[in-house]
Amino acid sequence: MSLRLALPGSLLRHCESPLVLSQCLRSRGFRSSPAVLMRREKKRPELTKKQLAAKERKRALKARKNIYDSEKMTLEDAIAVLRAVEVASPNSTYELVIKTLMGKGTAVPKGRYTLPREAKEATKDRILVFAEGKQAEEARRAGADIVGGPELVDGVISGRHQASLFLCTPALIRAITPKLGRVLGPRGLMPSERRGTVTDDIATYIQRLKGTNEWKGDKAGTIRAPVAKMHFPVEDVVKNVRYFLNAVKRSTGAPDSEKKADRDAKNKPATAITKVVLSSRQGPGIQIADF
Repeated sequence: MSLRLALPGSLLRHCESPLVLSQCLRSRGFRSSPAVLMRREKKRPELTKKQLAAKERKRALKARKNIYDSEKMTLEDAIAVLRAVEVASPNSTYELVIKTLMGKGTAVPKGRYTLPREAKEATKDRILVFAEGKQAEEARRAGADIVGGPELVDGVISGRHQASLFLCTPALIRAITPKLGRVLGPRGLMPSERRGTVTDDIATYIQRLKGTNEWKGDKAGTIRAPVAKMHFPVEDVVKNVRYFLNAVKRSTGAPDSEKKADRDAKNKPATAITKVVLSSRQGPGIQIADF
């Protein structure tokens, strides 16, 4: 064994004299391997919003389907199951739950409806109208609770003027939008031309509201409404459910079930409906397949 490979103990045994020991130590070489440079990871480029959205869509397509997807029923079958469960409660109420896909910046879905056969009494709204002159007088005669011009804006913001429905004439919408948009917009109460709450014919709109009910979703986009009584014939329950579904679809921009042939891939709905569930007081929530 050479001195370079010898251990310190054996090295001392071979080199007996101090002189020889010093020569041995000087002749011993110490080898070192060159330092290995750390691998530098390349920074991944930041994805744009469109690329992130595309990535999420691909991930959703690859994700496993919900285990309850196979348990969907047609509307008639769901009604039959709930009627069997509620056989001892003929005054029980069918409740329809509609879940919508709320995107960023999407307004809370809201609208009004009158069912072919009402399941409950219509609620009375407190109406505030932004109008001036002759239109203001017509709104008062039609039954509006609060009528005025832009001077009402500060009272609405502070909470002094409270209402469940806000109407406005086209001449005043630009004057009230800068301040009220941030207050009424998130609550789904801001007058809008799409919803018909910005109109010159205020009196006709108020008269049309009499005898109607309001539906409104929550912040998550879930809409709940009673649609029929358990003792109603099956045909009446089906009509009420279809009517309410179409009213929600028209308000949210989703395709109407009566116009399936007009669907176009380019015209995407503003707020898509993802799930429809029919339930009762004691019965289960049954997901509807044909909506």
